[in-house]
Amino acid sequence: MLRMCNICRGLTLGSLVLLAVGCSRLADHPLVGMAKEEVRLNERAGELLGQPIDWQGAITGRANEVDGIAAMQIPVSGPKASGVVVVEGKKFQDEWSVTLLELRPADAGEPLSLTADLATRMGVNTPKFDPNATPAPATNTAPPPAEISIDLPDLPPGIPGQE
Repeated sequence: MLRMCNICRGLTLGSLVLLAVGCSRLADHPLVGMAKEEVRLNERAGELLGQPIDWQGAITGRANEVDGIAAMQIPVSGPKASGVVVVEGKKFQDEWSVTLLELRPADAGEPLSLTADLATRMGVNTPKFDPNATPAPATNTAPPPAEISIDLPDLPPGIPGQE
């Protein structure tokens, strides 16, 4: 029988709780919802997997809300094939956008890129450059000081560089 000290039991229990919470948080991430919806609606994904599509298995990856970068892998299967949906995205002004969406078959076949399909279906929110737009007014910032003086402390005796 395996014996564990109380600290190890606590660490193991804590790891299991953290793993369960982490998986749940990824499953609720907006990029996961966008990816699942595109795979469900996409004709090419439907031809590859067959219908109905099943989303069983743990979602893996990472989503950093501070840096606004996420990459996740979502197991998927259908009557014809199974694989992993890979979704990557960026967060800009509290809104997540997909930068990569692929369906990678389990049989190591050619990945099916769905990024362009999603952009066509949902539209792209990239700001457009207008060369005729009126420039933003300049701000009134104070100029830098003309002279800056820095007083350095005397060096202790014996340190090179003294004069």
